[in-house]
Amino acid sequence: MILCVAEKPTVGQYIASVLGATTRHDGYMEGNGYWVSWTFGHLCGLKDPNEYQEAWKQWNLSSLPMMPERFGIKLMADKGIQKQFGIIQSLMAQATEVINCGDAGQEGELIQRWVYQKAGCKVPVRRLWVSSLTEEAIREGFKQLKDQSEYQHLYEAGLMRAIGDWLLGMNATRAYTIRYAQGAGQNRQVLSIGRVQTPTLALIVRRQQEIEHFVPRTYWELKTKYRDTLFNAQLPAEEGEYAINTLEYGQTLVDSIQDQPFTITSVEKKKGVEYAPRLFDLTSLQVECNKKFSFSADETLKLIQSLYEKRITTYPRVDTTFLPDDIYPKVPATLAGIKEYYPQVTPLLSLKADGKKTAGSLPKSKKVFDNKKVTDHHAIIPTGQRPDNLTADERKVFNLIALRFIAAFYPDCEVSNTTVLATVPLNGSEAATKLSIMGSGLDGGIPFKTTGREVLKPGWREVFADTDKSTALIGGRTGVEATVKDTLEGEEEVKVLPTFVKGESGPHVPQLQEKTTQPPKYYTEATLLRAMETAGKTVDNEELRDAMKENGIGRPSTRAAIIEKLYQRKYVEKKGKSLHATPLGIELIHTIISPLLKSAELTGLWEKKLREIERGEFTAQQFLEELKTMTQQVVYEVKTNKAGMLCPVCRQGKIIRGNTRYGCSRWREGCGYSDPF
Repeated sequence: MILCVAEKPTVGQYIASVLGATTRHDGYMEGNGYWVSWTFGHLCGLKDPNEYQEAWKQWNLSSLPMMPERFGIKLMADKGIQKQFGIIQSLMAQATEVINCGDAGQEGELIQRWVYQKAGCKVPVRRLWVSSLTEEAIREGFKQLKDQSEYQHLYEAGLMRAIGDWLLGMNATRAYTIRYAQGAGQNRQVLSIGRVQTPTLALIVRRQQEIEHFVPRTYWELKTKYRDTLFNAQLPAEEGEYAINTLEYGQTLVDSIQDQPFTITSVEKKKGVEYAPRLFDLTSLQVECNKKFSFSADETLKLIQSLYEKRITTYPRVDTTFLPDDIYPKVPATLAGIKEYYPQVTPLLSLKADGKKTAGSLPKSKKVFDNKKVTDHHAIIPTGQRPDNLTADERKVFNLIALRFIAAFYPDCEVSNTTVLATVPLNGSEAATKLSIMGSGLDGGIPFKTTGREVLKPGWREVFADTDKSTALIGGRTGVEATVKDTLEGEEEVKVLPTFVKGESGPHVPQLQEKTTQPPKYYTEATLLRAMETAGKTVDNEELRDAMKENGIGRPSTRAAIIEKLYQRKYVEKKGKSLHATPLGIELIHTIISPLLKSAELTGLWEKKLREIERGEFTAQQFLEELKTMTQQVVYEVKTNKAGMLCPVCRQGKIIRGNTRYGCSRWREGCGYSDPF
């Protein structure tokens, strides 16, 4: 018999139905030469410190750093898990072959390998690798099973991630808790520190401090209205300064052009195209769902995971927005599968997937199909299965995915971008004379500019048109509508300009607008996810963001869990959509003396190395040695830094650091503790 092991009961049972294993047993299905069983996620994990050495059971600085010579795994202490493991172990002992049907990713590979190791698997293991759970995909996957050895680098990357989190998390958490936490014994507050969690918290704390310490500045902008169109003055400004920093200077500018004619000096029109929004990867889907529906990252992950398990969408834990070439011939069938719910599909149904750039061909853009930008899985798209029996929230998520997929095969949106320049000469007033004396460089007049855009052919925008006729009836007969309004990220209202002619002139109305500089905004889950993706750097350009993904904090599949941990540990709280660090979270970041633990950039570099391990470009042993060195450094810094400790003399104050020596915070009260360093 061949044993197949899936990651969840629902997935295992569907695979069993495809294979013809229809006889139900406790914990597995049987039939047609197969046993199909399943895990419940993590059945096994790394051992606790005391399972390596008895001395590590106690939290003592002297026992740190804890570095096992060889890491071991254990079965989770849960009766349901232990029972299911026993079933798998028994079947594995009788099987002639095992097929790993776990989640097709780094974490899924690790979960399965640990179970096989713990169960003492001695038979050959092959791997099922699919990007969707449709019957067609599963049957095709079983025809292309590969030996487990081909996924060894993937397993090593997952293993190093787990070991890295253990080494840094266990040692840093114990070191900082022992040295700095309040309370004692069981009442001692644990200062939880993690390889990804702590740099993420540091991002939130840093942004919050920027907001709290922000000092607003007032400045002014000179504008003028000509033919009901607002033009902006193009004034020189010193580096780091605004063009108009005082009301007096602004009023001088206004007075110097009063009653002077406004003359158009240039009208430039450029035709261009706007491409359809990219298909979704997990992070961009979480960002969009947070913006549109206020779903948390964790909620979105659960919803898209459910859609995947219902075979409605493809594999969700992906970090690419591209599709491989072999998906292109399948697109017509996928579109046909959702046509009942999306009238926007109708114009595409008559097109052929032949790759030709002709009127009757389905478009095949490099911005959608690019083998070089697809790794283990492709972007999240519909599978073509009917989107029936979905919850209201699942419908919302599926609607976003389906509309982007449809839009990818519509023509580009054609636009006309217009730039209009103008000038107003200085009058002979006292204000104009004052400008000349000031050396403003405006003797030739004040230049103005405005821009506008006109949509010539909407193309893919028709998919997102906000009309009664263009709503997506998700679930059809249920009558639940998911509107398509506001489906595009960062959209602004299109400004269409009147027709201007070079040389035309006329009256205008200058005005001075007072402005105030604004502090940075608090992170939302959407903006935090983007910051984690780019290791804290603000990047709007999608191509540049793609290039930085390898250096992001965490993986798409783990970021939601990291944010949830920050909530659970009460380091971060939500106020509306905004994320605020709690006093506990702020204190933790201030307590951590090691910049390594708070560095988003360094954590991003580790993530890059984990990906290199996955590709076979960096060895697991090298990564482990680097982690051990860093862990030793973190522990050493805590051990040798006395700041924050209870004063050994008065037992009331805390040790503070001076220029050359440590002292007690109660030195004003007469405590004479002093210790050079």
